Amino acid sequence: MSELRISAIPGFADNYFWLLSVPDQPWAAVVDPGDATPVQRHLQQSGLQLEAILITHKHRDHTGGIRALKAAWPQAVVYGPSNEPIRQLEQRLQAGDQVTLPRLACQLQVLEVPGHTEGHLAYTMPGRVFCGDTLFAGGCGRVFSGTFAQLSASLQQLAQLPPDTLIYCAHEYTQANLGFAAWVEPDNLQLQARIARVAAQRDRGEATVPSTLAEELATNPFLRTREPDVVAAAEAWAQRSLSSPVAVFTALRTWKDRDYD
Repeated sequence: MSELRISAIPGFADNYFWLLSVPDQPWAAVVDPGDATPVQRHLQQSGLQLEAILITHKHRDHTGGIRALKAAWPQAVVYGPSNEPIRQLEQRLQAGDQVTLPRLACQLQVLEVPGHTEGHLAYTMPGRVFCGDTLFAGGCGRVFSGTFAQLSASLQQLAQLPPDTLIYCAHEYTQANLGFAAWVEPDNLQLQARIARVAAQRDRGEATVPSTLAEELATNPFLRTREPDVVAAAEAWAQRSLSSPVAVFTALRTWKDRDYD
């Protein structure tokens, strides 16, 4: 069987719905289809049928297309977090579970990465992770129905993946996220180079994701909460000493919420 192909289907103002397919098979799976219309269009134009719908968390811009996609492809199985109120789920997942997609000849491992929401999941396979709104290129999600401590721990869990892992996040937020990163680490040369590269990509109308975990470890302040310059910047904003990486993370996320976003 041919290698797995991953396609970005843009949705709304800045979402990406990720479509998994292989060139010699008429089947596909989709991650976080918040809007059915662009997904249906892509499937129909490509002559594909839907095998599975993978949901990372409960927010409407990630789940809104489930009902219409199931109506069109009733055989598609809907997977998602066991700890979130998503009515359309057929297979409720938790950490350590595995999703097998036989028609695509692939398996995805399930990680629990709460914080943005209380039961957020990520789906991993060798060299790739679909992480929804937990880890973004250059940033991370806001804390809504989870906690700062949860989100900090989830990001550190993702940081343990191999450095060449491709990060398939769900939004085109990279340019804005890197603007905040530059507030935190204005002297980070790798960050400066990334900002210039991303600006050129956006000028050409290109997507800036997926990124690699190595890029995030070098330039994303929310994964760099032990770096002296990041700690110093967070402490300067908080106007107090921060005694742990969780405290640094909480200060950074609160700083971005209040002063940047």
